[in-house]
Amino acid sequence: MSLKERIKNDIKEAMRAKENAKRDTLRNIQTMIKQVEIDERRELDDSEVEKILLKYAKQREDAMAQFRDGGREDLVAKEQAELDILSDYMPKQFSDDELKAALSEVIASVGAESMKDIGKVMGAAKAAIGSNADGSRINAMAKSLLS
Repeated sequence: MSLKERIKNDIKEAMRAKENAKRDTLRNIQTMIKQVEIDERRELDDSEVEKILLKYAKQREDAMAQFRDGGREDLVAKEQAELDILSDYMPKQFSDDELKAALSEVIASVGAESMKDIGKVMGAAKAAIGSNADGSRINAMAKSLLS
């Protein structure tokens, strides 16, 4: 079952179980997927759906930070609940050790030696690691390995 089909089926299950938060979160994701499909006039595969999920998760994290700064803990809890729901659909994130090992391979393969080569490393790392790590985590780890 594709990720899109799984989301669609889980929306139906959430409606039957009267899980409003899960239903609404999954509907938001489904809307984002449909919007991209309509704009680009094609079906999205699982890797593209994962990118949408990561984008949605990043938006939730940014909103949480803003709500926390504004003292709105009720809204922080709502955003955290959405992130918890999303975690079931997102790809497994690399641990720091896994990320370090993968980046070490990438650095060796592109022949990077200093911070001047960070652009080459980041391009190759995003291709190799994909959605298993956030871009900011990849960048921070790459900088620490190159310095």
